[in-house]
Amino acid sequence: MTVQESIDIAAVRGPAPAGAAIKLSGTPDDKEMLRAAVELTRDISTARPGIYWPDMLGSAALGYAALAGAILTASTWLAVALGVIAALALYRALLFIHELTHIHRTALPGFRFAWNLLVGIPVLTPSFMYEGVHTLHHARTRYGTAEDPEYLPLALMKPWSLPLFIVLAVLLPVGLLIRSALLVPLGAVIPPLRKLVWQRASSLSINPDFRRRAPEGDFARMVFWQELGASVWALFLVGSAWAWGWRPLAIGLAVVSLAAVLNQLRTLVAHLWENDGDPMTVTGQYLDSVNVPPPVILAPLWAPVGLRYHALHHLLPSMPYHSLGEANRRLRAHLGAGSTYERSNYPGMLVLVAKIARSTMKVR
Repeated sequence: MTVQESIDIAAVRGPAPAGAAIKLSGTPDDKEMLRAAVELTRDISTARPGIYWPDMLGSAALGYAALAGAILTASTWLAVALGVIAALALYRALLFIHELTHIHRTALPGFRFAWNLLVGIPVLTPSFMYEGVHTLHHARTRYGTAEDPEYLPLALMKPWSLPLFIVLAVLLPVGLLIRSALLVPLGAVIPPLRKLVWQRASSLSINPDFRRRAPEGDFARMVFWQELGASVWALFLVGSAWAWGWRPLAIGLAVVSLAAVLNQLRTLVAHLWENDGDPMTVTGQYLDSVNVPPPVILAPLWAPVGLRYHALHHLLPSMPYHSLGEANRRLRAHLGAGSTYERSNYPGMLVLVAKIARSTMKVR
């Protein structure tokens, strides 16, 4: 996820690879799998506060403690080690933004406010940047089309689009700082700029053609307060750098940059990115998405908070992250080897990157 990356699809997209399989958009629904996904998981579909709160708070606390250590230590190697720990912990805490878009507003009282106060605003990524956007990615008629804010047909694009996709994430923290410290305050007095910033730089999307609609009602009020908090914090960060030196801010930006790169790598392998723009069935969306289930050891680090089960998440978007592992076990046992369900299970990130890279090599 990046903020409105400026990849020119027209320049990098090519025709479908020669000899490509039947288009995913033509895949019929596997009704047995869809029915089993619902019926076998009803008893584990409730979000448990006793898991959400300690996980989010503990991840944030570890991340900030490690970040403080990286800033304060005089040892370069220790600073690097603590910076990596901070990036991993804050990355996990930050990805609770994904849960906020799916859980019912009454499921975890106070969780959204606490997350924004402790994580979203300090990292300059308030929840409004995902809420109201990510759900479009799950809309049956939008997924994989030009109206999907979170989809690029990367497997059908030129090979150089993949490294560019990752490199852009490195710049995300600086972009977020400029957005909140400069563009949002200026937009308060320059309406055309405010409209532009909202449409083009206020969502965690990867589709450069996506234009966000203006917020309304209660959501607009929530956006106002979150924007205000992020701008005040961003201005404080810039001011503190002038007052006490740039090292703390530079280390903080480096930590967030590492977290952003991890997330971009996760995004790269969350789907196969093989749809050419046509609407898809739910099963087609599932087969274009990816699970990396156990025994893969490192997946919880680069795909935390249940995102190692991204294909399963597209079957059950409202399933809380802590139940996805059990849901996966039940469905695999019930549907068996050779089922449609098994076709979205992969053995790791490198295999997926290689698969997508090979597809891009066939684009002329």
